[in-house]
Amino acid sequence: MATTQEFQRLESDIEDFEKVEHADMEVLLAGEPQLEFDDSELQQSASEELKEIEDEISMAAEVTEETDQQYFEPNFEEELGTPDENLPQDDDFMDVAEHGIVDFAGDDMYGRKVIVISACKLPSNKTFNHDRFLRYLMYTLDKYVENDYSLVYFHYGLRSSNKPPLSWLWQAYKMFDRRYKKNLKALYLVHPTNFIRILWNMFKPVISVKFGRKVMYVNYLNELKAHLHFDQLKIPRPVFDHDARMMEKYKRTAQPQSGAFYTERILSTQQFGIPLKQLQDANKGDPVPPVLHQITTYLEKEGLEIEGIFRRSAGATTIRETQRRIDEGQKVDFAAIADVNLAAVLFKKFLRELPEPLLTFELYDDIIIIEDLNKSDLKVAYVKELLNKLPRENYCMLKFISAFLQKVIERSDINKMTAVNLAIVFGPNLIWSQSQASLLAMGPINSFTRILLQDYVEIFSRTS
Repeated sequence: MATTQEFQRLESDIEDFEKVEHADMEVLLAGEPQLEFDDSELQQSASEELKEIEDEISMAAEVTEETDQQYFEPNFEEELGTPDENLPQDDDFMDVAEHGIVDFAGDDMYGRKVIVISACKLPSNKTFNHDRFLRYLMYTLDKYVENDYSLVYFHYGLRSSNKPPLSWLWQAYKMFDRRYKKNLKALYLVHPTNFIRILWNMFKPVISVKFGRKVMYVNYLNELKAHLHFDQLKIPRPVFDHDARMMEKYKRTAQPQSGAFYTERILSTQQFGIPLKQLQDANKGDPVPPVLHQITTYLEKEGLEIEGIFRRSAGATTIRETQRRIDEGQKVDFAAIADVNLAAVLFKKFLRELPEPLLTFELYDDIIIIEDLNKSDLKVAYVKELLNKLPRENYCMLKFISAFLQKVIERSDINKMTAVNLAIVFGPNLIWSQSQASLLAMGPINSFTRILLQDYVEIFSRTS
């Protein structure tokens, strides 16, 4: 529970914002007087707002943290939540979306969806409806929260002219209930400042230790490369420029990726990150590499009745170590490891780390227009036509993967992984843009993958 002394200390922290003796932050803020709240705003507005919400925070801190439950609740629909009855069901929030504040950035290194929020794109707080933005943010996250996901927040560009009030932040924290927090696996705070740390102290009484471990401070953009597919991130130009200035100021070279799995030398036994044709040649003509045979064999025996298979991640260290062993040609016994989530993550990771997506860059533009077709039979015919354009090794591997996923779908009454749910998980791992991911492309990609799985027999029995 938050005590009066704690809140007094917090108010003192806010009032003494400029006096915080943190060398890195002093350099960061130098020359940018409006990057954060100015002095008067901190001393007056922030302190007054804090007094208004401190009782609520104190009361919330008394609530016992919920214990972990299984990933899926018994009532699947209830777990997914229901739309707000007060909102128009056809509201697409285009007036908010056009600012580009929130965007989708594919999957991270561990197969989790990545959502990016950029503070520099927030419009003036004199005209921007923050309550509507909050609803839009929930509307966007609702598409992903039933799976493990990660958030990236680019803090640079938050100014006194576009900042939301503290009361809004508290409202947002309350509205993002357990359904949103439960499957959030990582929150990357990029270019943090003292204000971020002040907010953290403010909410600390009601933030669980478990959630706190999900928060990662990222001082430089290159630190993201260890966890995310950097080329898929939509990083605003002002953020890039700010990062370059920081790197120059500190005279630091880019740090090596602590999460990098390979050296520049390609191992003869390597299976991840290798072109399909090269894998096929090394595998005596079989386009499906040994690691996928091993994973699918194990999952057929142990994973088909696991609720939410392919939706959960595994430990990052375990993923890295197992992948390293596979690429070095060491024997990996998935049955002995007995971790279904590990095998499932490596399955998706293999697809995601292909130099070119399984459905190829060439077909990307054709795939994302599939929803322009009105009739389902036309869509099936269109999918067949596109698959005929794939190289033989791509087609054979896609058929192998789709055949395995049919077995998962057959047990969907137990594992909850229908064709629709599998499409959400596998779509971004089968096809992605050669430039950057887009929220707008996710719907067509998922639709294409759903048709591929739902009409598997017709599609693969009649294509050559």
